[in-house]
Amino acid sequence: MDFSFRTWGSTHATTLGNLHLLTAGGPTMMEHGHEWSSVLLFQPLTGSQHRRITFYEDRNFQGRSYECSNDCTDLHSYFNRCNSIRVESGCFMIYERPNYMGHQYYMRRGEYSDYQRWMGFSSCIRSCRMIPMYRGSYRLRIYEKADFSGHMMEFMDDCPCVSDRFHHRHVYSCNVMNGYWIFYEYPNYRGRQYFLRSGEYRRYREWCATCAIVGSFRRITFYEDRNFGGRSYECSSDCADFSSYLSRCNSCRVESGCFMVYDRPNYMGNQYYMRRGEYSDYSRMGMFETIRSCRMIPMYRGQFRMRIYEREQFGGQMNEMMDDCDSIMDRYRMSDCQSCNVMDGHWLMYEQPHYRGRMMYMRPGEYRSFRDMGYSNMRWMSMRRIMDSC
Repeated sequence: MDFSFRTWGSTHATTLGNLHLLTAGGPTMMEHGHEWSSVLLFQPLTGSQHRRITFYEDRNFQGRSYECSNDCTDLHSYFNRCNSIRVESGCFMIYERPNYMGHQYYMRRGEYSDYQRWMGFSSCIRSCRMIPMYRGSYRLRIYEKADFSGHMMEFMDDCPCVSDRFHHRHVYSCNVMNGYWIFYEYPNYRGRQYFLRSGEYRRYREWCATCAIVGSFRRITFYEDRNFGGRSYECSSDCADFSSYLSRCNSCRVESGCFMVYDRPNYMGNQYYMRRGEYSDYSRMGMFETIRSCRMIPMYRGQFRMRIYEREQFGGQMNEMMDDCDSIMDRYRMSDCQSCNVMDGHWLMYEQPHYRGRMMYMRPGEYRSFRDMGYSNMRWMSMRRIMDSC
């Protein structure tokens, strides 16, 4: 089967930023933009035979709801708006317009309490498509020009930088021979995304893209047993609950990228920072329990800025940081830190000076109370920027 760019819903020439091989898990982050800069993400799909997604009109799974287990070209008769979604099993693509048009979002098992959790632009969802289970090989060819002409390159697995290997910014056609794929508009799995099934896409408009620069993709693999034995699960983005994929996790191989892993579902419990490498048993990760959820840390190259507060709700002494601090007591004479505002960059907080003890991952945002986040009896005494190239 052949597709051009129109086949996946594009309306004009597009620059692809990222490609993902689809695997079961959580949503991939995206944001609106005009020119893709780097990623093909390839991930094999796994999951249960029965798939189910539930749409809710209001946030936090409230209001009128509609349950769906297969493709639906028009959802407007079931709900007026969609502010939260629960994916109980399987993987889906959801679309802001009927007939699988408009912005697309990849959804895998998890709970999304408001549309910002799936990086949506609004509460408008008008169609959805179920992604079938697939366990075979993956093969994709991308072309420099329309109708499968010009320079061609074939992909079967991960590529850290597609643009370096392909040597062209624009992809005007592609042929998906095996597997299911998602194209991303920006590097690091950001920007608009486009779902591609097996087939030929002769022009960019057929996958509904708006630009076409291809950049990179990443994978992380978890194993039930030590030394990379037993059942495994491959993940390339956030996953709120591993329980349906692994009964335990005793070893982990990070092939590329940086991740936080958690010993409880929904990114709770003790946290552990993982960068590229092999961890043959959980003690190598510094863990005492098995892994239950994980969160991908996006690549970041800008400035770093964070304000830390002595008390909750941004009260008490405040200090602004732009670099690492091995002891807030020595530098600021602060004996405790109970809230913070991360303006720029991604940070790690540690319960002891000199980056020791339990840790907590902080993304840009306001954190008004660490106690309300489940850290009532902990102090945070040192902070470090996440600057790994991942």
